[in-house]
Order: sequence, then C-alpha cells, then structure tokens
Amino acid sequence: MSQIEDAWGAGPTDRYEELASRFRPIFRDIRESAVEREQTHRLPRAEIAALKEAGFTTLRLPKDEGGFGATLPELFNLLIELSEADSNVTNALRAHFGFTEEVLNSPFKDYRDHWVKRIAAKETSGSGFTEGADNAVGHFNTRIVRDGDRLRLDGQKFYTTGSLFADWINLGAEDEEGNFILAQVPTGAPGVSIVDDWDGFGQQLTASGTAKFDNVTLSDDLINPQRKRFRYSVAFYQLVHLATLAGIGRAAAGDVARLVSVRKRVFSHGNADRAGADPQILQIVGKVRASAYGAGAVVLKAAEALQRAYDTRERETSEGQDVSVAVADLEVNQGVTVVTSLILDATSHLFDALGASSARRGVGLDRHWRNARTLSSHNPRVYRERIVGDFAVNGTWPPGPYRVGDGIAAKAG
Repeated sequence: MSQIEDAWGAGPTDRYEELASRFRPIFRDIRESAVEREQTHRLPRAEIAALKEAGFTTLRLPKDEGGFGATLPELFNLLIELSEADSNVTNALRAHFGFTEEVLNSPFKDYRDHWVKRIAAKETSGSGFTEGADNAVGHFNTRIVRDGDRLRLDGQKFYTTGSLFADWINLGAEDEEGNFILAQVPTGAPGVSIVDDWDGFGQQLTASGTAKFDNVTLSDDLINPQRKRFRYSVAFYQLVHLATLAGIGRAAAGDVARLVSVRKRVFSHGNADRAGADPQILQIVGKVRASAYGAGAVVLKAAEALQRAYDTRERETSEGQDVSVAVADLEVNQGVTVVTSLILDATSHLFDALGASSARRGVGLDRHWRNARTLSSHNPRVYRERIVGDFAVNGTWPPGPYRVGDGIAAKAG
C-alpha cells in the first residue's frame, strides 16, 4: 500500500513512490516478523542482509556511482517507512548512513572515491564513538598510535550500534598527541571483538553493545584525512532518531486501528455494541494517528534543511560560513521536543482504546513505547529546548558536535 493510499501524505518528490516501491516488499517482510524477533531476541541479520541486497544501504550514492541518488528528504521518508516495520533495523543502520554522508562530504577525492566504491559494493559501517570506559568528556581513552611501521588501535567502545551486522566500524579515537582521529576498522580484524551485551528495555535488537580493540593493526589508508565529522552531522544523526520515532508512531497507529476494528468485547458503560463504533474509542485511535502524522511532517520539514546544508557544502566551506548548518541544527532541535512528546504520548494512549488483553506480551504493543522511550533518552530533549531558547532570546547559534563522558574527570584533567 502506498503512502497516498495510507493517507500519510505524498512523498517528498515526484519520483518517491517509484523509489520506495523497490523496498516496500522487504519492509512488509520485516514488519511481519518484528514481534516474534523481539520476543525471541532474534537479531535482524537476515532482514538487514535483504535490505543490503536490494541496495537500500546505497541510497545516497549518486546513480553513476552505484546508488540511487536519493535526496535527504527521500532518505528520511524511507527511514520512517522502515521504522514503521521495525525501529531496531533503522537504528542498526543509522551509523552506516551517517558514514555515507561523511564520505559524500569529504574534500579528499581519493578517500571519497575509495569508500564510495565500497559502499556501492554493499559494504556497511557500524558505530564506534561512545567510550565504554570512564573517559573525560571531550576526550577518548581509545587510542590509535604509531607503533614502528604500523598503526595500533587499543580501547573499548559502548553503544556500538549496528557494528555486529557491519563490515566496518566508523570509529573515533585520539592519536599520540591527543588529537581527534577518525578511522574505519574492519569488524573481522584480529583483536576486534563485538559483544551483544546491550540490556536496555527498548531497541533490544540493535546490537548496541560493547566493542573491544586489543592491539589491532590498522593500515594508514583506513585513517580519515578529515579530522572532524561532516558539517551537519549533529542534525543528521538526531534526525534519524526522529524519523525512527515517527515510524514507531505509524506502527502504533496501525496496530491500534487494526485491533479496535476486530475487537468484540465492550464495556457496559461504553457508547456502542462494538469498539469500532464507539466515538470515544475512535477519538483515541484518531489521536494516535494524528500524532504519527505530525511527527512525520516535522521530520520531512527538517530534512529539507539538511538538504540545503548538503547543497551549499562547497560554497559555505569556501566562504568560511556554516549558516545552513546552524539553521539545520536549530530546525532539528525544534523538532525534537515535539516529535518526542507526540510519540511517547501516542504509544501510551493507544492502550486506552483497548482492554487489558492488549497488555499481553504476545500482542507486542509494549515494544512501541519501550523503543520510543529508549531512543528519546539518547540525547536529552531538555538540552535541545535550552539551545532553541538561547537562540530565540540571545541569538546564540547551536553548539558543535557533542561529546559524552565524565565531567569531573575533564575538570581534573
């Protein structure tokens, strides 16, 4: 069923329906097994493999370089649809799409061309930025140092989302002098171990656990010559979470509508002899659906801001300006609190349209709230609201890339 038929609205471009039709059969398969995988903790290896085979991971590459030339609004709309099927899969691919943006924005042609070819060959990357040890905020304990004629990587990462399914880990570390350094680490290299030890109550199938690096040898060509993330990386990574939340909202809306439509049991103090005719129940279903619709609209509007940042990358870089990036950061930050509130409320309120039987584990409705709550905890919205307020009152532009760590240790250092 297309988006238009489903009343979520037309896609962001005239060609979107044609682009999406290639992947929707895979989305349907993923959705059909989502509850079973959640309850048996079956990681989505086969589901991600099917997406890779269909070229989903090459979406952003230009057509003449092996991809689909998808715009950022097209990408994010597809991520909403994928998240409706299973938000775990979207989160597991988040780092890969971020690395793709990093490659496309690289000013170093040889590096860009090399990794574009690997992405076109359907190789994927996971995440390796959050430290697994007590690092001082703003610094990494993970090190890449020169050891004779080789580079040696040692350290530990947590929240290595998607790396267990990937060919590479896009990793941040420090060199001998404490400078930030970016590298691509083969997941199968000697000394690399990835453990599925993430025990959160949501996003349980993303393999967001621990990666350890013990005396790992890296070649110089695996080091990114650009020693910083791509310009709109903060907005991009957060918007993937918002797209995922919007997809969770759609899944919740679909589930509650389906369950109400077949529900026969009613309360004597209700308003009709079946749930599907009770106006109060219909109001709840409509509210959940409206929340999902609003969340998706916010995501696509913010994606337009990211597209402008991408389109102006060469001009603004040469002029020493990043106005479009700051605007994109602001638009995403403004959307964080709205989308988060809409979806957290929707995934809780949906139970008001159903009876106690909807709380059974086999129905799987609890996963919507658990997944949404977990995603919403990654980057606290309270700080996003403050950033927006500081801009509105004082004209302060958003800060640059964020780091997480021990603030007391940072002061002591």
